[in-house]
Amino acid sequence: MGEIIIDRIDRLRLFIGVAECLSFVEAARALRISAAAASRAIAALEDDLRVPLFRRTTRAVSLTQEGAVYLERARTALAELDAAAIDLRGENAEPRGSLIISAPVVFGRMHILPVVNALLSAHRRLNAQLVLTDRVVRLVDEGIDIAVRIADLADSALHAVRLGDVRRVLVASPDYLARRGTPARLTDLYDHCLVAFDNFAVNDEWRFGVMEKAVVKLAPRLRVNSVDATIDAVLHGVGIGRLLSYQVADLVVGGRLIEVLADQTPYPVPIHMVFQANRQRSPNVRAFLDQAKLTIPPLLMR
Repeated sequence: MGEIIIDRIDRLRLFIGVAECLSFVEAARALRISAAAASRAIAALEDDLRVPLFRRTTRAVSLTQEGAVYLERARTALAELDAAAIDLRGENAEPRGSLIISAPVVFGRMHILPVVNALLSAHRRLNAQLVLTDRVVRLVDEGIDIAVRIADLADSALHAVRLGDVRRVLVASPDYLARRGTPARLTDLYDHCLVAFDNFAVNDEWRFGVMEKAVVKLAPRLRVNSVDATIDAVLHGVGIGRLLSYQVADLVVGGRLIEVLADQTPYPVPIHMVFQANRQRSPNVRAFLDQAKLTIPPLLMR
C-alpha cells in the first residue's frame, strides 16, 4: 500500500485534532490514517514552520508555547476555509461533521440537551459534543462553536442571539423558615445562615435592587461551587441560597422551596447564545440556532 499523502489543509485539521485530544492515535483515527502517518505529517508541519509545536514523551503529548499560539490561528484559518466552502456549496448545505456546544451545567441539562437530541435525530451526518461547565469558556481557545452565556455580555466580536432573561432569587426550605423566621428586609440576612454559590458571590457580596446598589456582605454558613449542591443544601434546610429562577422554578411551584425578599430582586440577567462571526454561515451553527428557537421554552422572567 502506498503512503497516504496529507495536504496542508488536512495537516491543519490533524494539528488541531492532536492539540485538542493530546493524542496522535485519537487524532489519526478521526482522519482515518495511521498514528505513524499522523506523526510524520506533524513533523513535516513543524519542519515547514521551523518551530516545535508539541512536546512528546513516551507517556504524554503537550503543546509548546509556539504550538498554543499557532493553534488559535489555525482554528481561525480553518474556520474561514470551511465558511468559504459553505458559500460555494450554497446556504442550504446539510449539517454534517462535528458541533461543539458549551453551556452552564443546569441550564445545559435542562434546555440545551433537548436541542442537541432533536438536532441529532434530524441530521444523521452530524455529531455533537456538549460541554457542561459553569465557568466562562473561550470559544477560539477551546474549540467551541456555540456557548450559552447567562450574564451581561462584554463588548466583543462575538455574535449573540438572545434567548430571554432570568432572575436571581433568594430561596429557602419551608422547614428552615419555620425554624429561623422569614427575613423581611435585606439586613435580616445577617441573622440567617446563607448558602453561597461562588459564581453568584463576586467579592463575597450579594447585590440587590434594580441598580444593584444594596449590598449584603457574605459570611456564608456553606460555600459551594456547584448549583446542584447549592439546591440540595437549601432543600435540606441548611440556609437561604441565591440561585437563578429557572434553576428552582419547579421546586418553588411545588412548594419545596419558598422565595424570600422578592421585592429586592436585581435587574434580570440576560441569556444569550454566542458564536464567532465567521461561524454565522455554518450549516451546523445555523441548524442549532433554528432548533433552539423551536425547542427552548420562553425564559422571560421565569
